[in-house]
Amino acid sequence: MSDVVIVGGGPAGLSAGLFASKNGLDTVLFDTDGTWMHKAHLFNYLGVGSVGGSEFMATARQQVDDFGVDRHQGEEVTGVESTDDGFAVTTEEDEYEADYVVLATGANRDLAEELGCEFDDDDTVSVGVSMETSVEGAYATGAMARAEEWQAVISAGDGAAAALNILSNEKGEHYHDFDVPDTAASVFGDLIDDGE
Repeated sequence: MSDVVIVGGGPAGLSAGLFASKNGLDTVLFDTDGTWMHKAHLFNYLGVGSVGGSEFMATARQQVDDFGVDRHQGEEVTGVESTDDGFAVTTEEDEYEADYVVLATGANRDLAEELGCEFDDDDTVSVGVSMETSVEGAYATGAMARAEEWQAVISAGDGAAAALNILSNEKGEHYHDFDVPDTAASVFGDLIDDGE
């Protein structure tokens, strides 16, 4: 049983995975590489001067791997359902259980519909600011919950919001993931990019 299962490996899913795993949650992520990022070149992602979408994805995947996300590259999720203890996630290869599920499948909202999530009039998944759906413990991010704002940076923020809400629920208080230079030094040592 995992704490969090994330379906989708674009900016929203990877961001959710990073925040969850970095802060101690057992996190499994399924990535079929269907992200639109392979068609992008980022000039408008804060902190990134210019990078190709595929290069950005390679860096993001390496980052989540480094922080302990159990990433299943190429394993497609075929079903998600609520259980008494959380969620059962079925793939072509196996079945997984988790306390929480984060759906980050772009504009494909089939799993949210299967799970019984409420939808808005514009056919997007209805969520609050925490990205939680009408199904307790289930989150929808990025293009699933937005009719038009399909920017990578917005999707990454949605993934972070979902993970922080899950962390707040788990820790019993409002949780912040805020790193300081000493944190970076303890994690990365001499590998810190200090701008020099």
